[in-house]
Amino acid sequence: MRRGTTRIRTFVAAAMLAGLAGTAALPALAQTAPPTTAPTTAPNPTADSVNEDLLFKQGSTIGGRISIPDRKAANLIQPQGREWRGFHETWMPWIGAAAILGMVVLLGLFYFSRGRIRMEHSEESGRKILRFNGFERFTHWMTATCFIILALSGLNYIFGKRLLMPVIGPDAFATLSQWAKYAHVYLAWPFMLGIVFMFVVWLRDNIPNRIDLQWIKAGGGFIGKGHPHAERFNAGQKVVFWMVAGFGTAMGVTGLMMLFPFAATDINGMQWMQGIHSLIGVAFIAAILAHIYIGSLGMEGAYDAMGSGKVDLAWARAHHDLWVEKEQARTASGPQLRAHQAPAE
Repeated sequence: MRRGTTRIRTFVAAAMLAGLAGTAALPALAQTAPPTTAPTTAPNPTADSVNEDLLFKQGSTIGGRISIPDRKAANLIQPQGREWRGFHETWMPWIGAAAILGMVVLLGLFYFSRGRIRMEHSEESGRKILRFNGFERFTHWMTATCFIILALSGLNYIFGKRLLMPVIGPDAFATLSQWAKYAHVYLAWPFMLGIVFMFVVWLRDNIPNRIDLQWIKAGGGFIGKGHPHAERFNAGQKVVFWMVAGFGTAMGVTGLMMLFPFAATDINGMQWMQGIHSLIGVAFIAAILAHIYIGSLGMEGAYDAMGSGKVDLAWARAHHDLWVEKEQARTASGPQLRAHQAPAE
């Protein structure tokens, strides 16, 4: 009995010692044991942000709430706007530079290879023939002057901030661009009126025919020597006429769409009108550069037709022989004028 009691006491004492040892070890274990829970992470500020892709799947635009009458102002973002900005800021400058500088290079190469188309002085007759009357010259120069200012102000819209602003500074560039905008808007009206006048006055003489095919086959006097038969306007001039009529009409229509925004189309249509206006504009400028070259530096005597309206009779016979014959047959004495004699208009 005493042995059993002694064993029990010994077991209880051992248990108590073990418990005390475990209690003493708890602080050390608390310092070295890994945490039982994951550490707290910083909040993600974009986790709850708006997902644009998801919004665009629900509709074509992202809009908001407004209190003003113009409901279009509620349209905040649309995918087509990004496409238009990419075209205007990336592709359009390269297209414009390629078209205009490319034409300048071609004209330079043509001039140095072909030279100026001259008329032998021995062929000058000293007599003049009236080629364009006062109203025709007025229409031409009014339209041409407006076109030059419209072209420069339009090119400023594409290239100004890249080429001009670093030179003259942002303040001067802002002022210049504001006045260029006014000029572009107001001179568009006489330009469109000039297009109408030219179409009405010169349509009859610009109808293509078989003579134009022969003129093209002969190179129009630009290739080789000699001048093929031509009426009042040759095939090249007829191409310029129809180009001016077509491009001028397209520029007028697209320009009016932008002058009166949202009158006939939505924001996507406005972006299309601006893109078409820009593309036709740079093509128009490039083509007119060739026209200016031929009418001034490229051909001797050509400027007189729109300068004074009178050209040498020999020059007219060389370049527009069929027209001269018709004019001489139309009147008994012919429209030839003596040297320094003013034409009757």
